[in-house]
Amino acid sequence: MTAQLTRLVTEQNTLWQRMQEIQAASETGNRDMTAEERSNWDAAEARLTEVSGDIERHNRMAALATVDRSQIITASGTDDPAGRGPGDPQERSSLYRAAFEHYARNGMEGLAAEQRQLLMGGFTEVRAQGTGPDTAGGYLVPDEFQATMTETMKAYGGILSLANVITTSGGNDLNWPTNDDTANEGALLSENTQVGEQDITVGRRALKAYTYTSKLVRVSLQLLTDTAFPVESWLPGKLGERIGRAAAGHFATGTGIDQPEGITTYATVGKQGTTGQTTSIIYDDLVDLEHSVDPAYRGSAQYLMNDSMLKVIRKLKDSQNRPLWVPVPAPGFPSTINGFAYTIDNKMPVPAASAKTIIFGDIRAGYVIRQVQGVQMLRLSERYADYLQVGFLGFSRLDGMVDDTSAIRAYQHSAS
Repeated sequence: MTAQLTRLVTEQNTLWQRMQEIQAASETGNRDMTAEERSNWDAAEARLTEVSGDIERHNRMAALATVDRSQIITASGTDDPAGRGPGDPQERSSLYRAAFEHYARNGMEGLAAEQRQLLMGGFTEVRAQGTGPDTAGGYLVPDEFQATMTETMKAYGGILSLANVITTSGGNDLNWPTNDDTANEGALLSENTQVGEQDITVGRRALKAYTYTSKLVRVSLQLLTDTAFPVESWLPGKLGERIGRAAAGHFATGTGIDQPEGITTYATVGKQGTTGQTTSIIYDDLVDLEHSVDPAYRGSAQYLMNDSMLKVIRKLKDSQNRPLWVPVPAPGFPSTINGFAYTIDNKMPVPAASAKTIIFGDIRAGYVIRQVQGVQMLRLSERYADYLQVGFLGFSRLDGMVDDTSAIRAYQHSAS
């Protein structure tokens, strides 16, 4: 943990303690807060919101700094999915990375014949009208480039960081087995008695591969030719950020028709607010929501919600008048709600009538995401030449669906 993050955590806890002291003083005296106490409380709460946001951003950046290369290792045991050229896998990967960076900065012009051959080994046709190879097709990105994109997508889409992510080398429909065996159990067996039977019902659903694009990212030629500009880290970060935000919306609320199934769309409602709770929630509702999930999943359970819903929950207290939301107790520990960790994804619905704003449970068991490994990028050299700019587009193929329906439950606000 950095010194700045440690300072923010300390300030967060100090502010929270100060707010608790102000509230305790008024409650001990069985009175309302004075004007001065109210002013101090409001100021502390405003600053607490700022500090909590800064902590979230620091944690997101820390996640981006750690790249999980296991996500991009192929079944062949190498980290070079396209087999880009001769030599051992590490050498091919290094040569391809150098050629791709040169291509990103300068286009195909000026590449050596060997570098062109390497890139063409990772060429993927885009089925659309085009004017030439540089704009009609895309090149598979290097492993480090893809890893940065993937980690950025996780940082900007909380569900992607929690779900069970399956990585495949191709984009054909992936048949995925489904099963809920929580209602079945074994039995006591008497001596010389035949073992009973109870079949497991296994369903099957298909995970598809919907194509997501970053849209155009334009970069000036001056920046691209500036060797001090870290195009190899800046560009995948921007492409991943955009794709992550686009996919996150469907992972949260997708219809499942020509797009992924949203976790809130298909999750079973574990608790619905009573009449009048169109934008609110009470302590008892959270307890009911937690216990609507089978105990077998609660050991790995956590909350998932929009930041606006977290703001509502931060004001709740239990039956002993203790806040449900607890700030970071110490560096290295997460903030909690009623003892459970939580993740913020701002593509989750905001509080509104009939909205499913909270997911609780073992999200890794409850939601599966399919990601196709072959991430590609296009470089448009001519389209913005008169602006002295180059356009870049990133593509990633993804799908998602609720897997084990018993593992997660949703909180739904009342209709009126």
